[in-house]
Amino acid sequence: MAIAVTDRAVSEIKKAAAARSQPPRGLRVGIRGGGCTGFTYLFEWSDAEPRPEDKVLSFEEGKVRVFVDPKSYVYLDGSTLEYATSMVSRGFKFVNPQVKSACGCGESVSF
Repeated sequence: MAIAVTDRAVSEIKKAAAARSQPPRGLRVGIRGGGCTGFTYLFEWSDAEPRPEDKVLSFEEGKVRVFVDPKSYVYLDGSTLEYATSMVSRGFKFVNPQVKSACGCGESVSF
């Protein structure tokens, strides 16, 4: 399996990266303990090159890179990163078949 990233998510990563004063090396995504159901998703810019143990997803000939640490990869394997827009919010989200439950606001999950 692997982590998929939709074309729209790639486009939004590229657009947001271009808006920064210093272009990032990539977007770091992952899982962290916390939230009301146990885990939250992490989305943050990385101004450093990926660590040797990171999985690196590369798109548009390396112009867009997504870094995932090995522990998070276990939980994210088989997921799709997408950029979703609704009436009340917009942003990156994972469609993750490994999730057992999510909180009401959708900010935290359990496995």
